[in-house]
Amino acid sequence: MAFSRYHPAVNFLYFALVLVCSMFFMHPVCLAISLVCSFAYSVKLNGKRALKFNLAYLLPLLLVSALINPAFNHEGVTILAYLPSGNPLTLESIAYGIAAACMIVSVICWFSCYNAVMTSDKFIYLFGRIIPALSLIFSMVLRFVPRFKAQVRVVSDAQKCIGRDVSNGGIIQRAKHGLTILSIMVTWALENAIETADSMKSRGYGRPGRTAFSIYTFDARDGKALLAIGAAGLYTIAGAVLGGMEFRFFPSMKGIGLTPYSASVFIVYLVLCTIPLFIEFWEDRTWKAIR
Repeated sequence: MAFSRYHPAVNFLYFALVLVCSMFFMHPVCLAISLVCSFAYSVKLNGKRALKFNLAYLLPLLLVSALINPAFNHEGVTILAYLPSGNPLTLESIAYGIAAACMIVSVICWFSCYNAVMTSDKFIYLFGRIIPALSLIFSMVLRFVPRFKAQVRVVSDAQKCIGRDVSNGGIIQRAKHGLTILSIMVTWALENAIETADSMKSRGYGRPGRTAFSIYTFDARDGKALLAIGAAGLYTIAGAVLGGMEFRFFPSMKGIGLTPYSASVFIVYLVLCTIPLFIEFWEDRTWKAIR
């Protein structure tokens, strides 16, 4: 993961920009760029596991989200049919449902990439002196889910050895075994949080004047990457503010025509989303050339 070896400030700025843009830019071109780039980068980072997760969970989520919206949202002037309830099924509601689903899935993919690149020590390095308590809590929250899943497997395997797993017995017994495992996991999570808090407090975390060891140094490579990400992000946000990505779904779908300026905004946004992919492929190409 070449991009993860850059300075934490570079990593955090990049993901902050792409997440904000993915959540607020609802133009179909922007949604397509964000969805494709986030999907590709997640697969590049996590391999077959990410591909399986995206196809098995995110693709059904996208389809379900796209289908649910027209059932509750009946705005729009282009009526395609009428539902059994008498409410109209409009083209605009279907398009908005697809756009919202693409936005949700792309944000989830970007967060999966964020978790792979921005580790808890990087976040604490950036914000430990500014907001020590909040940065510690946030880093614990980010790593809680993978640790919780790993611990659930350990507890479940231990319970299975004594015949008390959720796969043993009838429905009532399985429910009791599941509640037992859940109780064990809640106790483990609370105990782990208390131990972490006591450990950090005993080390003087958050006290004024406390120094911290760091392995991160900001070099020329980081400066170039930060400049490229900042310039692309500012140009994209400026283009959105000036109307280069304007698009509406209701009451009728209408967006700004394709002009040289709007095309340039889309191209720069594509460059922004593909920067880590370019870095990864360039690193792979360099190593192959060296070998």
